[in-house]
Amino acid sequence: MGATPSFQSILDDLYDRYKSFNDGQVASYIPELAKVNPDLFSICVATADGRVFTTGDADQLFTIQSIAKVFVYGMALDDHGRDKVLAKVGVEPTGDPFNSIIRLDEHSKRPDNPMINAGAIATTSLIKGNGPTERLNRMLDMFRHYVGHDVYIDMSVFVSERSTGHRNRAMASLMRHFGMIDDRMDESLDLYFQQCSMMVTCQDLAVMAATLANCGVNPLTGDRAVPGCYIRDILSVMYTCGMYNFAGEWAYKVGIPAKSGVSGGIIAVVPHQLGIAVFSPPLDSHGNSVRGIKVCEDLAQQLELHMFDPPMGCSHILERIGHEQ
Repeated sequence: MGATPSFQSILDDLYDRYKSFNDGQVASYIPELAKVNPDLFSICVATADGRVFTTGDADQLFTIQSIAKVFVYGMALDDHGRDKVLAKVGVEPTGDPFNSIIRLDEHSKRPDNPMINAGAIATTSLIKGNGPTERLNRMLDMFRHYVGHDVYIDMSVFVSERSTGHRNRAMASLMRHFGMIDDRMDESLDLYFQQCSMMVTCQDLAVMAATLANCGVNPLTGDRAVPGCYIRDILSVMYTCGMYNFAGEWAYKVGIPAKSGVSGGIIAVVPHQLGIAVFSPPLDSHGNSVRGIKVCEDLAQQLELHMFDPPMGCSHILERIGHEQ
């Protein structure tokens, strides 16, 4: 019987297996994203006890896009509490594309969940602060606690999103008309475009995911990024809504909380164990990274990560990689 492969070798093998996998197309509806090299690819894992494993282009910067929704939702919960946020943004999966506008009407009272664009705009509108500068600085400070270092906005992407985000502006106008968001609509829209334009690496995303796995405490710095009482809320909506209209198949095949972004990032969280991040720009028809889906499906199967695998599955992950750096 052969030796158990090292955790690093598992990641390296997955990288080698899928680096030449060329399905999917980079996002083109945001002009700046269309310029990204489709061959970029990285896989990173950070454990809840502070170890980081990387392969591929782990230090390549890219914009976080919709993955930011997860963390801004946590910030809104911290600012207002569960009941007020739930009154403004629901938690129901839609089965619709991430930019769907069809459910916003006078009967809905609130967007369906914070992982679709309409719900994320409503969530961003809840962020406290006296004016746009204070609100943005509070948001960047929140992200700094998750990542472990200062973060910044890519202004070219922000301007690109702001100038082409007509559908998002239409959603915001409709929500303002129905009283779902307040009269700071333009300010909140800018803040939403800014959060999507924050620069991260795949390694940053893995640490952010590991912070969620570690009950809200960054495992590398020891800083608390979000109160532990809201981790349940965050992971629940990631599990049911984080992969858009692919969420059901993701839950069936991979079975852990996750969130994707149209720049090609995916994060996944194994509670109390580790955070996973994959970056690869080509997307499928749902807006999810094609290589990212493949990697996470394989990793979940190899490590028995699915929430409904036998309990012996995820509980032994940290023990299995305990001797690795």
